[in-house]
Parts: sequence; C-alpha cells; structure tokens
Amino acid sequence: MNTGDTAWVLMSTVLVFAMTIPGLAFFYGGLVRRKNVLSILMQCFIIMCVISLQWVLFGYSLSFGPDTGQGIIGSLKWAGLQFVGGQPNGDYAATIPHSVFMIFQCMFAVITPALMIGALAERMKFSAFLVFTILWATFVYDPLAHWVWGTGGWMRNLGGLDFAGGIVVHASSGVSALVLCLLLGKRLGYQKTPFRPHNLPFTVLGGALLWFGWFGFNAGSALGANDLAANAFITTHVATAAAGLTWALIEWQHQGKPTILGTVTGAVAGLVAITPACGFVNPMNAIFIGIIVAFICYLAVAVIKAKLGYDDALDAFGVHGVGGIWGTIAVGLFAEKAVNSAGANGLFFGGSQLWPQLIMAVVAPLFAGVMTFIIYKLVDAVMCARVKEKDETIGLDLTQQSEAAYTVIE
Repeated sequence: MNTGDTAWVLMSTVLVFAMTIPGLAFFYGGLVRRKNVLSILMQCFIIMCVISLQWVLFGYSLSFGPDTGQGIIGSLKWAGLQFVGGQPNGDYAATIPHSVFMIFQCMFAVITPALMIGALAERMKFSAFLVFTILWATFVYDPLAHWVWGTGGWMRNLGGLDFAGGIVVHASSGVSALVLCLLLGKRLGYQKTPFRPHNLPFTVLGGALLWFGWFGFNAGSALGANDLAANAFITTHVATAAAGLTWALIEWQHQGKPTILGTVTGAVAGLVAITPACGFVNPMNAIFIGIIVAFICYLAVAVIKAKLGYDDALDAFGVHGVGGIWGTIAVGLFAEKAVNSAGANGLFFGGSQLWPQLIMAVVAPLFAGVMTFIIYKLVDAVMCARVKEKDETIGLDLTQQSEAAYTVIE
C-alpha cells in the first residue's frame, strides 16, 4: 500500500461527499421557489443516509463484487462488506485499502440519484421519492456500475472507457430524470406563470462547491496521487472554465446580457462533459470538450426544452443527460494512450475507441430510461408518486416536512 495514494483517495472521498451536501443541495435549493427549498435540502440529505446504508449492505457487492456471469451484475459475496478490508484489491486499486476504494465509490452511488431531484422538484411525495430512490439505486445504478467498472462487466470487456462516471453517473441519471419529469407531469402553472429561482446566491454557492468537490470526483478516480490524477485535475478545471465562459458569451449574444445563472450552469455542464474523459485527454482537447458542451447543453436547455414543453424543472436532463452523453462520445474522439496507457486512442488519434463509446452512449441511457419507467410505475401504483394539487400549491416544505425555510417576524 501507498500512504500518499490512500490519503489522496480519502481526501477525494470527502470532496465528493461535499458535492451532494451541501453542494448539490444548495445548487438545486436556490433554483426552486421558496416554499420548496427545504424539500430539496431534505431529499439530498436523506439520499446520503439511505444510499450509504444500501451501499454497505449490498450495493457495493452488486456493483463491484465477483461477476455472476455474462458481465451483468456482481454477486452478494461482499454483502455487508465481507472480504472488504484493509488490504488492496488488485482488480480495482493496487495501492490503497479495499475499504477506501469502497467508501470512495459510495459517494458516487449517493450523488447519482440525487442529480435526478432536478427533474422531479416541487411535485413528488417524499415517501414515494424515498422508495423510488432505493429501488433505482439497486436496479439501475448498481448494474450500470458493474457493466462499466466492475471486473467482468460487459461494457468494460467491450473496451468502453468512463474515467469518472459520464455514463454511470450523469447520462444514466439525466435520462432517468427526463423520464421522471414526463411521467410526473408538469408543475401547476408551468409555462403560464413565471417560476423564478428564489435565491440565486444559494445556487452560485452550490455551483462553486460542486466545482470544488469535482476535483475529488475526477482526479480522485485516478486512485492515486500521481501524474494521472494531475492530468484529470487540470483537464477538469480548464474544461469547466471553457464551458462557463462559452455559455456566458452565448447568452450575451442570444439574450443581450450574460447571467450568473447561465455561467454557473455552463460550468456544471463542463464538469459533466469532462468527467468520462478527464483521465484520457490532454488539456487542450479538454478545452474543446468544454466549449462544445456549452453549445449543446444551451441548445437543450434554452431552445429544445422550450419547444417541446417538458418540465425538467432544474435541467437535470439538459445538463447531466446531454452533457454526459457528449462527454462519453468525446472520449472516442479525443482519447490518447500518451495520456493514459491503460486507455486507448480515439478517432482523432488513429484509434477505434469511438465504437465502444457509441455503444455505451446508446445502451446505458436506454437501459436507465426503461428501468426508470418500470420502477416509477410500480411506485406510483402502490403509493401515488405525485402530491395533491393543494399540497403542491402550498409547497412541499410545509406539506411534506412540516417546516418553513423562512419566517416573517411581526
């Protein structure tokens, strides 16, 4: 074992933890109306609780445990963290304790379903949300993690590359978010009355915490304090900067003025897009990936959503789904073995990596979308997923949590 590698991955685990709470909680919380901010914070917080327990009990074993055959799912051999101790597991990380790898991956399992909150915000029952999240983590996230990252996973065997979760985390949650918002239906008054963010400083704070924590998300996925981690760190930063600036310039041209909300949204899109590629591309190509994702996600958020009329409340699909798919394809274009010898060369470097990336970019989101449809329908049939109209009008803070974020002193 290497103590420096272990320390870095433990620190990265803390950084990824901060991405969910408080990062994503404040990012999404500031975007909703004031009567629903506590519901967002509660959903992010409870996901940290329940998915952490699910991961230890059986989620980690299903995701990374010994393959049961055909590369579909791991066995329950490691359920309850049996055989997951202080010695390295050479299949995943040769220089850090197996337990450290497990808890680092736990934070990925936590934030993935949390990203979907952006699509179901302001209209889903807390009880239904809780049951749906546990089922989704078990039947969507865990199999996908095994396919792409698990030893024997079929997408891994195919040669697909996803350094830190473009497909497993972002594309899967983003497409699932689209399915969810279509099934739940539009919020009352959507496209008839303005739905303005109630606290943009919260959103900026959350966005900054996401950028901060993403260094652990991406550079930590090198699983060591080494040159690969340094490359992932740098590419993450420059792609994000390029996307944030590009989005601001697009807004400036398209709407007359750049906005802080647009700039932060662009930066998050850049973070999403570089996630699968950060350990396989050089910094200059990372900038190109960031610039391109700003155009693609802006089109999805500002043009396509408005024309089609679906209520992806906080643009989970427009940013995470679209950005994750683009980033996965970008690996097939820009990957270099000179950057990571364990990777492959993309199309622009004479390689054939584009083919497995395209397969992942189609199959994984399709699987996530279909499974989300099935899980939602089951949950809705048993407990009715959407809140009543009266409760939605009052707000989820009072009707689901019996609390108010802001009080007026008379």
